[in-house]
Amino acid sequence: MILEMKVPSPGESITEVEIAAWLVEDGDYVEKDQAIAEVDSDKATLELPAEESGTITFKAEEGDAVAVGAVVCLIDTSAKKPVGSENSSKTSSSVVAEDKTVTLSEVEKPSEKTTYATGTASPAAKKILAEKGISSSKIKGTGKDGRVTKEDAIKAVPSMGTLPEGGNRTSSRSKMSMLRRKVAERLVEAKNTTAMLTTFNEVDMSPIFALRKQYKETFKEKHDVSLGFMSFFTLAIVRALKLFPTVNSMIDGKEMITYDFCDISIAVSGPKGLMVPVIRNAENLTFRGVETEVKRLAIRARDGQITVDEMTGGTFTISNGGVFGSMLSTPIINPPQSGILGMHNIVERPVAINGKVEIRPIMYVALSYDHRIIDGKESVGFLVAVKEALEKPEELLMNNEVKKSLEL
Repeated sequence: MILEMKVPSPGESITEVEIAAWLVEDGDYVEKDQAIAEVDSDKATLELPAEESGTITFKAEEGDAVAVGAVVCLIDTSAKKPVGSENSSKTSSSVVAEDKTVTLSEVEKPSEKTTYATGTASPAAKKILAEKGISSSKIKGTGKDGRVTKEDAIKAVPSMGTLPEGGNRTSSRSKMSMLRRKVAERLVEAKNTTAMLTTFNEVDMSPIFALRKQYKETFKEKHDVSLGFMSFFTLAIVRALKLFPTVNSMIDGKEMITYDFCDISIAVSGPKGLMVPVIRNAENLTFRGVETEVKRLAIRARDGQITVDEMTGGTFTISNGGVFGSMLSTPIINPPQSGILGMHNIVERPVAINGKVEIRPIMYVALSYDHRIIDGKESVGFLVAVKEALEKPEELLMNNEVKKSLEL
């Protein structure tokens, strides 16, 4: 019996996927539920398991865009498993679709037998080429017997200068994954369809440093998760969203939707590029709850197991460029949301404290927002509220009950 394997639907809004990599060879014997391919949608990378055991025949190549419901392979279920043989799956080095490298020696490079006419430029052409700093020997003339004409000289473009001998001049070309293309489309959409503006502030991280130094070991021993910065920032944002609910809103046509819950998207870097999983109902989570959820989502994103549902929705986004060393940035809104907070690296800086200069660990924070529904007063007030909560975490985030808040 020949079984037709069709592309399952990864989500309601997804109409096609891309074959990122076949994990087996054409003609292999595969077992039921064995992962046979990785498919990219515009939101995530998913594994495609074999529906039955048998010999597989490909109907799509790596890199092909395939509609949901289309046949991607056939499985001959009547075939018997070869005795003493194992599935000849691809090695890990070939799981990722190979880039096709194109070098200048393969394309666009003139044949070694090609010669250009030298010293045969017209007087007018010579003058123009001299002004451009171009040698007539580098120009292929279109005139009689290869003569360089005035028109050839006008069209000539100066080169990048003399190239060093032995320098590597190769380049490579690879197809963007569907996920990367979708991210690119959404970023351009955000720039083109929102009135995006960014406001900045700085946060003295000393109080958080002191709390983490005192309680991080005990916290990790009891909860098996680290007490990081994300829990402080997430809970500070939840507090600020309650004070300024417009920031927790988005535009839908001619209406504005304001949410009573806080689904916080966290931008993380995965093997396939930027992913934004969501911490659901963050307003109901404790420090332990936030840190546990951040760890869970980060691991799933790193291992390529994140699902579409886990990245769908979100009412506000946090992006932490500081882990890569960024001092300051203007994060781009994650549409259709109206706000995103950018975290950055923490650097010891001299600051004025009660008329005296002290060295404090300072982080610059940035809030990008959609000015169509969020006014300057609200955006600045929101960011100040975040700053206040981070600089007074015991009072504003823990209600002066540190051990109870950390569940110690």
